[in-house]
Amino acid sequence: MATPDTELDWADLPDPSAQVFEDPYRDLRPEEFDDVLYVVRLRGRLQHDSVSGEERQKWQALLTETEDVLAADGIDVDWLLDQREVVMERRRKAGTNGNPQVDGQTITLAGFAIPAPSDPDGRSVAYLVPERGMCSHMPPPPPNQMIRVRLNGDWAPSYFHEPVRLTGMLTIDPTVQNMMVVDGLMPMNATFQLETERVETLETEANRLEWKLSAADRIRAAGNRKTGGAKASE
Repeated sequence: MATPDTELDWADLPDPSAQVFEDPYRDLRPEEFDDVLYVVRLRGRLQHDSVSGEERQKWQALLTETEDVLAADGIDVDWLLDQREVVMERRRKAGTNGNPQVDGQTITLAGFAIPAPSDPDGRSVAYLVPERGMCSHMPPPPPNQMIRVRLNGDWAPSYFHEPVRLTGMLTIDPTVQNMMVVDGLMPMNATFQLETERVETLETEANRLEWKLSAADRIRAAGNRKTGGAKASE
């Protein structure tokens, strides 16, 4: 249970009760998972009326062979496919449910701040994520690893992924907001909201410059991959 000004780790934010669940897909070896996908594709092909008799016979033989291989490994394909929606819902809860023990608590948490559009009431807003580069050069984190931050007016991030330590009231208040980040439009899906009381910046000017240079190198490399190294004027 969080107490006033408890310093949390990001691992404290997900609901512990949603993290341990049965996932039969997780237990599959890579080649078994590929075989299951192959069964799905073959069954889909066989459902088309336009399939010729020769193609149908070939695909049916491949389907039977693949199903027999999976059965020999003790894998019931039909049961496994029936579990898809159940497993998807379990995974969704694992990535979205917030820990009720931190709801409504005053906490301190360090992370990387992403500037966001202000709220309609004029309050400055940012998003806090656990790793630098998330939502721009890296995929976004699960919603219960993202916090929508309402700032108190004393500070606002001056660039993307500025490292900070924030203190304030944390609540489970799911939100989704589409906004522009470095790589384009990104849905910011956050389970939590933080009403900031105190901000501590953590980065030196030298570290900031190093990050800007490395980010510029990555953007330049991405552009070179798309253009084959040619400059815009060429």
